[in-house]
Amino acid sequence: FICSGSSDNRVCVWDVDNNKQIQSFNDHLSYVMCVKFSSYHYHNHRQYIICSSSWDKTIRITNMDHMTKQFVYGMLKHQNHYIFSMDMKIFNNDNNNKMNNIGVIGGNGYTICSGSSDRTIRIWDIETTKQLNVFKGHEN
Repeated sequence: FICSGSSDNRVCVWDVDNNKQIQSFNDHLSYVMCVKFSSYHYHNHRQYIICSSSWDKTIRITNMDHMTKQFVYGMLKHQNHYIFSMDMKIFNNDNNNKMNNIGVIGGNGYTICSGSSDRTIRIWDIETTKQLNVFKGHEN
């Protein structure tokens, strides 16, 4: 599968082998800027989880369970600012992880990093949907 987002506010999932769209979500209220499958959920739980960020100021986390739309974790929100970019990372909870040494990572170490028009980068714990850290410094 591949997933895509568009200015029509939709996230679409495509079957590459059959060259057709198999699912469409229209839960965002504005342009979808970034869409990714979660490799963590696929490799550890054999679930197709899609994370999408939008100009509606949210990141939505959706489960493609047998092609039935279902929210697993809900959404994360930058208050009053567009979200332009998003990525998912796994940080190991061991002593060699520099992120742990500054107290950034909690829960299972599975995080989303988002960039917004509020000039910040935010780290979110997926397990708890809590914001873990805010990085400030961009001027525009």
